[in-house]
Parts: sequence; C-alpha cells; structure tokens
Amino acid sequence: MKKNRVARLSAVAAQLMILMTAPGLTRSQSPVGQSVQTSAENQQDLYAAAFAGLTYTDAQKEAIDKIRQDIASRKETVMKADKLTQSQKDAMLTGYTPIEYELIYKELTPAQRKLVSTRMHARRTAEQGTQTTQAPSR
Repeated sequence: MKKNRVARLSAVAAQLMILMTAPGLTRSQSPVGQSVQTSAENQQDLYAAAFAGLTYTDAQKEAIDKIRQDIASRKETVMKADKLTQSQKDAMLTGYTPIEYELIYKELTPAQRKLVSTRMHARRTAEQGTQTTQAPSR
C-alpha cells in the first residue's frame, strides 16, 4: 500500500516538474496570462465533455466529491505559496486538471471507463484531423 502511494506521488511530482518547465516554452509565443488561462479552460472543458452524461452511484459521487475537495485544497495551497512565481503557479494549477480526472476515472465502472475512453479517443482523432488540415503546405 505504501509503495503504491509513494509511486503515485512520485509520478504526480514528476508531472508537475515537467509542467513547471514546459509553460515557459509555449508562453514566449503568446501573451502570458491569456494563454495559460485559455489552455486550462480548454483542458477542463475537454475532460468535462468526456465525462458528461455519466450516471454515478452514491459511492462514486462521494468519492468524486472527496477528490474534487482534495484538488481544490491543493490549488488553494498553490495560490497561497509565496515562493512560487506566477508562471509556476499557473503550471501547477493546469497540471491538477488531468490528475483530478485520472483519479475520477479510477472510480468509474468498467463500462463507464470504456465510454470515457471512447470519447477521449474520438476527441484526439478529431484534433489530429483538424491539425493536419490546418497545417500550412510547404
């Protein structure tokens, strides 16, 4: 049990470290505040769309509420952190969205997981199709 917890926390820490370094690369191309906020909102919307319409059991609802409260408290802690720059805070806040939905995904039944996976796959396929059609020709 403890090994799983340590492994999970290590994975989360690694993801956050990657997210803290990556936004600097993308922000140089667009306004700082606007790009991060838009990115976080788009990411939130995409996950919310994949999970939309699911009917949860009472146990799932309790678990999901607990997950959301935990993530909200983590976000509050990040916002209050004085040692972090605004870009680091933005990166960490953006990083919490996939973590939240990954934890919620683990609470789903196999049928619900399959539905969410299908929706996410369809979204990725559609994004790749629009990216290739929008790419400039050489």
